[in-house]
Amino acid sequence: MSEKNGFRQLPLHLMVLPALLLVLVFSYGPIAGLVIAFQKYSIVKGISGSDWVGLDNFRYIFALPGTLDVLWNTVFIAFMKIAAGLSAPIVTALLLNEIRVEFVKRGVQTLIYLPHFLSWIILGGILIDILSPSSGIVNQLLSGFGIQPIFFLGDNRWFPYLLVLSDVWKEFGFSTIVYLAALTNINPTLYEAAVVDGAGRWKQTLHVTLPGMLPIIILMSTLSLGNVLNAGFEQVFNLYSPQVYESGDIIDTLVYRLGLVDAQYAVATAMGMFKSVVSVLFVSISYYLAYRLANYRIF
Repeated sequence: MSEKNGFRQLPLHLMVLPALLLVLVFSYGPIAGLVIAFQKYSIVKGISGSDWVGLDNFRYIFALPGTLDVLWNTVFIAFMKIAAGLSAPIVTALLLNEIRVEFVKRGVQTLIYLPHFLSWIILGGILIDILSPSSGIVNQLLSGFGIQPIFFLGDNRWFPYLLVLSDVWKEFGFSTIVYLAALTNINPTLYEAAVVDGAGRWKQTLHVTLPGMLPIIILMSTLSLGNVLNAGFEQVFNLYSPQVYESGDIIDTLVYRLGLVDAQYAVATAMGMFKSVVSVLFVSISYYLAYRLANYRIF
């Protein structure tokens, strides 16, 4: 019987095989290349012929004058994105839950989902146009109130917060799906009991809706810790310039410049490896907290 079942499941295993091969080739295969982080790597000599330098590449990257600023920018921007990316969808889900006209609710949901499906190349061009200090609609509105034009994409005071706001604008609608799903699991009789007790919509939200959403809020909050060093390469790369390196340069953009622009492959690999190790640590902590606080387990 087991042999028959195994034979019947063979097509399913064969269907998974191409995806498995792609993961092995493009995700696990390149791990072997991390060895160049401990070498004075030369393209001519290759991995086998390059000299070993131990931890010299790691010492070099932390001796660079801007490395600490890059680390701070990465953590600062990532934490702001995590905080805003958690609060905005929750508030939006609560507001959508109060809309009783179904077609209006569906229309709003469609509109706020749309930016998620646009790449940062497209959204970057849109932001560059609307935030232009000379012709952008935002600065034209500000000038109407007597405010001098602001170079949002070239001012270190504004750039990090612009990254956070634009990231929330792009992703909050799609993230709302999780919390809307959590709302459907709340027992309707709890609202009926609250109405009998004289609770209005605000009291119902505080004492029924939010407690019902609390497990998924805790789960999403703890899992988001794994992204503490992911400040968004594609977004930053399409929006930043040398003028805002001081406040907008992150680990991923530094790795890009070191590896692909300056051809310092060993140094770039060392920096990327450092980020990966720290990310694995935070992911492990986040899953442990998810298990302890929300009883969430992968296996």
